[in-house]
Amino acid sequence: MTLINVKKAFNHADKYNYAIPAANFINQEMLEAYIAAAEETNKPLIIAFAEAHSEYISMEKAALLGKFYAENSKAKIILHLDHGQSLASVKKAIDLGFTSVMIDASEKEFAENVRITKEVVDYAHSKGIFVEAEIGHVGSGDVIGVECAVGSDGNVYTSVEEAREFVKQTDVDSLAISIGTSHGTYVGEPNISIERLKEIDAAIDTPLVLHGGSSSGDENLNNCATNGIRKINIYTDFLKAAHKSVVNSKSNNYYEHKEEVKEAIKNTLLHYFNVFETKGE
Repeated sequence: MTLINVKKAFNHADKYNYAIPAANFINQEMLEAYIAAAEETNKPLIIAFAEAHSEYISMEKAALLGKFYAENSKAKIILHLDHGQSLASVKKAIDLGFTSVMIDASEKEFAENVRITKEVVDYAHSKGIFVEAEIGHVGSGDVIGVECAVGSDGNVYTSVEEAREFVKQTDVDSLAISIGTSHGTYVGEPNISIERLKEIDAAIDTPLVLHGGSSSGDENLNNCATNGIRKINIYTDFLKAAHKSVVNSKSNNYYEHKEEVKEAIKNTLLHYFNVFETKGE
């Protein structure tokens, strides 16, 4: 199957009130685990490459791997650029075959975020590509093995007024909002503002996205998925599952470790498909 239509996938999620997992990958084994889970459940999946992970896998390799596994699978797959940091990065991703891109100018002042995002939207839409942007700011927790694209500062919650005005000025296709999560892991669980989510969802028609899903708590994430969030990003929890599988393994065989890691990652995604109430068509 080729990469699926992004807007159609989000429209289906909105109609049936669920979230699609967005799983970041940095190697082939992670992709194989994700694809296996999507095929087993016949549920849509976003495989994502974050620009901040370029030291682990290049954008070129990520594009080749993502397209190969999508085109040689029966799973419904979207290939997404996560936290793109410039128009140049977005253009490169589009040229390489990504069908969905995120421009993250959330650390900028509102007007500058609008300007950068609008520039990306104009270019991407001319190529038929779906665009995500962020308003507010999702901070960083303890991220395993990699520094996030955003800084280590705290959250800046998204206001209803800014979300409404941002969408109006940029014509962005989906909007990442800040309602209490952080990238990475937490001490305890975050205090997520479902009320703010409901307010933003009522104010705009644009699909909403949640970053920092790992360690946020199943009840929190289910509440988000059933109250307007249509895409939830997960990464750190896959790394934690992989690490745990190796630590607990009774094997000294490299190949067996690889299979155990893939199984642990797959089971983690299967879990989140259920938490997000993701539905197949």
